[in-house]
Amino acid sequence: MIKIIVDCFGGDRSPDANVEGALSALRKFQDLYVILTGDENILRSKLEGKVYDSERLEIVHAPEVISCDEQPTIAVRTKKESSMVKSIIMLRDRDDISGMVSCGSTGALVTGALVRLGRLKGVIRPAFCPILPTMSGSIVGICDSGANVEVDAAMLRQFAVMASFYLEGVYGVKSPRTALLNVGVEAEKGDAVRKEAYALLKDTAEVNFVGNMESRDLLGGNYDVVVCDGFSGNVLTKATEGTALELLKKLKRDIGTKLIYKLGALLMLKMFKQEKDFMNYQNYGGSVLLGTSKVVVKGHGSSKATAVEKCIEQAYRMEAGALGPRIEEALAKYEHYEN
Repeated sequence: MIKIIVDCFGGDRSPDANVEGALSALRKFQDLYVILTGDENILRSKLEGKVYDSERLEIVHAPEVISCDEQPTIAVRTKKESSMVKSIIMLRDRDDISGMVSCGSTGALVTGALVRLGRLKGVIRPAFCPILPTMSGSIVGICDSGANVEVDAAMLRQFAVMASFYLEGVYGVKSPRTALLNVGVEAEKGDAVRKEAYALLKDTAEVNFVGNMESRDLLGGNYDVVVCDGFSGNVLTKATEGTALELLKKLKRDIGTKLIYKLGALLMLKMFKQEKDFMNYQNYGGSVLLGTSKVVVKGHGSSKATAVEKCIEQAYRMEAGALGPRIEEALAKYEHYEN
């Protein structure tokens, strides 16, 4: 049985989306056990009338909530009865629990994970790795997307190793094509960190390194993993998501300007729905925090039930694929390995 904790009071649509997503995941995986954290009375009221296997669901009372406008370090230190901190502490202390999912404060989650969970053996710094759809119908992972604003070359190599194992183990991508985000595709481009990272990645057996990548090529389908610092990765991810959403809005506005456009759209209604679903981040789960001692998945703050279910599935598949031990074994081979 794989046990996953769901922080039910993190996110704009909590606890409804968190509870519904958890129940959907329970129906999908028969060897999944879910622990819901949050105000017990509220959670039990949300479960009333729902059909689920009560032997695979547990509620842990956690009456406090960490909001996104709180200072992360203070919140993690003082709000020990919050649904997020209680989830992290349980994840640390119970060997039978494999991972957790939260759609709450990113800062608090990272702080709590680093301070209370710690890192996998050999990991310099954990990194976020969200997934985006590409125009070829595949997916691409961006590592890092916000956990580490400043990096060195050794960290970038570790991000590449961890993300490569993640894409292969969770999504079945064989030998993921891994690129380094840079200002040009030529090997000599970039600053000293990028140049050193390029040389390291060429010499990393676990990584199918295909060279530098410019940001405009992210969604082309030619890459499975893009490695970068957290600042650049966060900007890249949000700029890409924002551009896609604005293009959809413009298309919708333009269709309404002429009758012939409306008639054409009516004939293409099924295709438009497919494209909308394809570009909807809710269908791709959350951003995993690669490199922590146990599995942590950060869902988007506005996650609906579908996204929460996908986050739980990500955590489930990471544990089922023994991702942590594989990462530790790979990193032990390299110079910057830490005991």
